[in-house]
Amino acid sequence: MSAARRVVVTGLGLITPLGVGTKHVWTKLISGESGLISTSLLNDSRFDDIPSKVVGAIPEGPISEGKWTAEDHLDKSEVRRTSKFSQYALAATNEALLDSQWSPTNLQDQLNTGVCVGSGIGGFNETYDNAIALNSAGYRKIQPLFIPKLLPNMPAGLISIKYGFKGPNHTVSTACATGNHAIGDAYRFIKDGYAEVIVAGATESSVHPLALAGFARAKSLATKFNDDPKRASRPFDKARDGFVLSEGSAIVVLESLEHALKRNAPNIYAEVVGYGLSGDGYHITSPSPDGLGARRAMEFALRDIERKQVGYVNAHATSTNLGDSIESLAIEETFKENPSVLVGSTKGATGHLLGAAGAMESIFTILALNHGIVPPNLNLDEALEFEGDGKNQLNYVGKEAVKTDLKYALTNSFGFGGVNTSLCFKKYEP
Repeated sequence: MSAARRVVVTGLGLITPLGVGTKHVWTKLISGESGLISTSLLNDSRFDDIPSKVVGAIPEGPISEGKWTAEDHLDKSEVRRTSKFSQYALAATNEALLDSQWSPTNLQDQLNTGVCVGSGIGGFNETYDNAIALNSAGYRKIQPLFIPKLLPNMPAGLISIKYGFKGPNHTVSTACATGNHAIGDAYRFIKDGYAEVIVAGATESSVHPLALAGFARAKSLATKFNDDPKRASRPFDKARDGFVLSEGSAIVVLESLEHALKRNAPNIYAEVVGYGLSGDGYHITSPSPDGLGARRAMEFALRDIERKQVGYVNAHATSTNLGDSIESLAIEETFKENPSVLVGSTKGATGHLLGAAGAMESIFTILALNHGIVPPNLNLDEALEFEGDGKNQLNYVGKEAVKTDLKYALTNSFGFGGVNTSLCFKKYEP
């Protein structure tokens, strides 16, 4: 019985460098706007010596302008007791639950509602600040809530506590594959009968001098376009030279179709129909050159889908030299029978949200299906060449949105440690 359960998306919540709120973010994304800025605007001298000077920070200001102020979403006590990555998750969850109109008050509904929210890094700011405090002033300067603030599972715990959700409480932390894994695991939990509804996604608050310095030392970041931040993230472009560090949160409400229909859920945005995951078994930061891991994740997600029916791949493509080429190779191999499938990355507009990237891009993929619009691939001036069968015939999305009727769409996320994951969504049909 559980194998036949259909799982649908009934609520969406977004906090990204493009702004706060799903409708606001989607409008800016489709319009070809960028959320990337210079670190000089952050007024922090610790950024000055770092060679990469572009980030995707959450814009600060009133919610009426689609910007972030913590007190617009949380009371003062919550703000004081939680770290920023938890605040983002709580705010995105509130939007998703309001969108879904799911607010269970009886025990049985609470028992059947779970949370599956992850983070790649967790409370990075708290780790840094308390390490400095201990080193400079000793034990008594450590915050009493230091440990709860930094734990990667705390956003999931806080969501569960705030809303009284007593179903599965699960946290994923698989680097930049976190968001997809969280949604994929939640999908499986519902199919297997562990819950009827699950709040799923990921969150990250990573725009910090230490994080930027660390990725810069690893030579992962874009540096060629420091004077023109909006051009810095260039997925699939020949001039790409690294990713842009960003932050934010993305949350979806997943539920069994039967449950959604029974309660007359106001929105059914899409159906989740496939989840694939694999390991490269190759290197801590570099993907396997043959693209096997990425390909196997996509193949698992497409086990029950005819590949000719897939109209769009929202690629992981972070704008790194190696990653974009190998993912292109893997996509070409996977879709040999469907060379016209549109392939694009939305990271040209948002940068790379690390653990939250996959959840955000899942929402973009869901909205592409829902609206029949594929988001643009910003800064794709000249497409890369990759070592495939010599054809290099991927149908990359250009710098403008594409209107097209979609039935199935795939989204990829890959992470350090050789983790790969793909999700397949379908346009909802009763």
